[in-house]
Amino acid sequence: MEYTSKTSPASLISSLGCSSCGASYDAHALHSLSSCCHLPLVARYEHEEPLHKEVLQNRPGTMWRYRELLPVLKKENIVSLGEGFTPILSLDTLAGKYNFRELLLKDEGQNPTGSFKARGLSMAVSKAKELGIEGCIIPTAGNAGVALAAYCARAGMKAVVVMPHHTPKAFREECYWYGAEVHLVDGLINDCAHKAKELNRDGSWLDVSTLKEPYRLEGKKTMGYEIAEQLNWQLPDVILYPAGGGTGLIGIWKAFHELKAIGWLPEETILPRMVAVQAANCMPLVETFFGRQPNAQQYVGKPTIANGLAVPRPIGEPLMLHVLSASKGTAIGITEEEMIFSLQELSSLEGLFVAPEGAALWMASRKLLAAGYILPEEQVLLLNTGNGQKYMENIENKYKG
Repeated sequence: MEYTSKTSPASLISSLGCSSCGASYDAHALHSLSSCCHLPLVARYEHEEPLHKEVLQNRPGTMWRYRELLPVLKKENIVSLGEGFTPILSLDTLAGKYNFRELLLKDEGQNPTGSFKARGLSMAVSKAKELGIEGCIIPTAGNAGVALAAYCARAGMKAVVVMPHHTPKAFREECYWYGAEVHLVDGLINDCAHKAKELNRDGSWLDVSTLKEPYRLEGKKTMGYEIAEQLNWQLPDVILYPAGGGTGLIGIWKAFHELKAIGWLPEETILPRMVAVQAANCMPLVETFFGRQPNAQQYVGKPTIANGLAVPRPIGEPLMLHVLSASKGTAIGITEEEMIFSLQELSSLEGLFVAPEGAALWMASRKLLAAGYILPEEQVLLLNTGNGQKYMENIENKYKG
């Protein structure tokens, strides 16, 4: 029997696998990092019958349209605010000015709570609900905390958010309005992680830190499904992604391979070169990628107006490095001044007020074009991760500085 829109299962999840050694874990039990290697777990899916693209017909334009390849088993456990299926916009003015054949931007700032974090936290909270969890805790640079607070409010669950003192007021206030318990910490997100561990020493709440549970990744990967579907199952030559914790970079790459596995992308499809863009103030992946340090475990970063890029010691570094290597990608750091300039160009020439993380991508694409890494005839996709409005305090302070 072939799957149809009426007969297709809610989820084809079969197991969780250690991202290092591949050891299998029960997909229907609560897990954090793998017990074998103490590294992130990733969801695996299996299907005995063909799954056809036609199952997508007449489904709502949210990330949940791909339900067979998502981990939530029962529809009633889905906690949604309508996240996903954000638009892909053509940047024709900038393309013409700087000699790009085709320059695209997927605008994740149009998600609920104003960022791509809505995807991962919708998925994590949905699965937590399915597993009987009553509360979640998260260390955050801003957007992830807001998303957790919103989705926990939607689910009737407790949310505990730990963020740096210097996080813009807009992020803090939104968490309070959603009813979250908010803790402010001196330092960056790694310092917040230490505080979260201390607050959750008895394990009362599910820790949904980046890649410390397997489900935020499953929400973020839906960006990859959408890129393929929205571009008529043709992938860009290059994708630029702002990589802090790196869940989206890893997730998009995972999505492309899953689409090949079910036949929605031909096996011979050439996958995009993936570019990890970081802030010059905090670029641990760049330093490791270019061999200037063995890994990021001792890296010390500084705050940046792109709050989401202030992740000095990402647990997902090995997975990000794999994506860059496998895709023939690269990594690049962008200064604060360059982000501001790019933010001005995107706003004044394209009418898009993006997050500083998204602005960093535009400057990165210009630099990589000038360096010959990107060719003028290639199709280039930027992934703006958030709405710039929340960052006004950061931007104003930068201007004053």
